[in-house]
Amino acid sequence: MRFTVFGSSGFIGGALTAHLREAGHEVLTPGRDEIPPRGDDLGHVVYAIGLTGDFRSRPLDTVDAHVTALADRIRDTTFGSWLYLSSTRVYSGLDTPTVSEESVPLAKPTADGIYDLSKLLGEAICASRPEPGVRVARVSNVYGPGSHSDTFLGMLLADVAAGRDITIGEGPESSKDYIAVDDLCRMLAHVATSGRHRLYNLASGQPVTHGEIAAVIAEQTGSGVAFAAGGPTRAFPTIDVSRIREETGLRPARLTERLPDMLAQAVGHASASSAR
Repeated sequence: MRFTVFGSSGFIGGALTAHLREAGHEVLTPGRDEIPPRGDDLGHVVYAIGLTGDFRSRPLDTVDAHVTALADRIRDTTFGSWLYLSSTRVYSGLDTPTVSEESVPLAKPTADGIYDLSKLLGEAICASRPEPGVRVARVSNVYGPGSHSDTFLGMLLADVAAGRDITIGEGPESSKDYIAVDDLCRMLAHVATSGRHRLYNLASGQPVTHGEIAAVIAEQTGSGVAFAAGGPTRAFPTIDVSRIREETGLRPARLTERLPDMLAQAVGHASASSAR
């Protein structure tokens, strides 16, 4: 099968490219600024171009990545299916214990909201296409080898590796949903080729609190984790993943199951580096 991955130099795009090639598929990987010639058969397209932690300092680049580059590529290309990677962050601000694909996002036209709004506009472009194979995946917080160091989890691992004292600015009951990149790649491959819906939540569906993460760090490394006095509690709603689970039977790992190995790797890498 032929796939085209836009954004293959990024964390998710790179992991997906490797996953698909290991499965024996042909994968085209255009450069970030490359637009394939009109009429080229791209096969199953996964659009993984995007910004993450630095979107606040690069608002125009954020819009370009999530909207402009998408429009430039989907306009005149030939494809079997098209999967746009959005984010479960679009559910931010909803006052509900659980969010599903039917939940209505509450994005605000603010500097902080530009990420959500640009992702939703990218989703709208896909929804406007008549082809049933044009789909959207709202992806939660992805972790794994090669993940970004400017995320909450990435910064914690960096602190552990460096032996620094850790203080978390939010309350211990704050929570997020995390999904391992290998679990995500299996989901993406299914949705791109066989998805029966046009919108999916791709997440673990199992929120993990900062307190749980701190407890694993303390148990595995012996280092304590402090919480800033008066830190706010930001608990993200539980993400309903019944749609993807019913189609695939996949049950992603919970972060606390993978975190001990991640901590061991972080400490081991730091030890190896200092020994050189």
